[in-house]
Amino acid sequence: MLNLRKKILVAIDGSPQSDKAAEEAVRLAAGNKSQFKSQIYAMLVLPNSPTSTYTDFVPSAPVTETEQWDDLRRRIFYVIEKSASEHDIPLEMIVEYGEPAEKLIEFAKREHIDVIAIGSSGKGFIQRRLKGSVSHRVASSAPCSVYIVRG
Repeated sequence: MLNLRKKILVAIDGSPQSDKAAEEAVRLAAGNKSQFKSQIYAMLVLPNSPTSTYTDFVPSAPVTETEQWDDLRRRIFYVIEKSASEHDIPLEMIVEYGEPAEKLIEFAKREHIDVIAIGSSGKGFIQRRLKGSVSHRVASSAPCSVYIVRG
């Protein structure tokens, strides 16, 4: 059966590269001129480790966990929420814990995603060799097309 509604997964992490990928995901969704609207899934994958790099986003003043999460969500998902809303595109925001490439690929398989939009790595050669690039791992293992957006 022909699926006219496109499902787009975009990797979000609060970086300028992911903001650009979010904007491109909305552009792709808005360009779908069929009678069926595209759906965007914005996924933030947080590390399991308590020494997360996301502590920069969380205020240091004592606030409740709910307030911290609301602040973090507003900051990281701001670009995709604003852009999807302006184009009246359905958006679902997802937060997972674990390894980003694995979680993105698992979700893409489970939800039958048509395309994944992801920002290119801002890492240098040595960092890529040591840790690898999330965008490269997603592109080589995803069950769908992967749109790597250069920042």
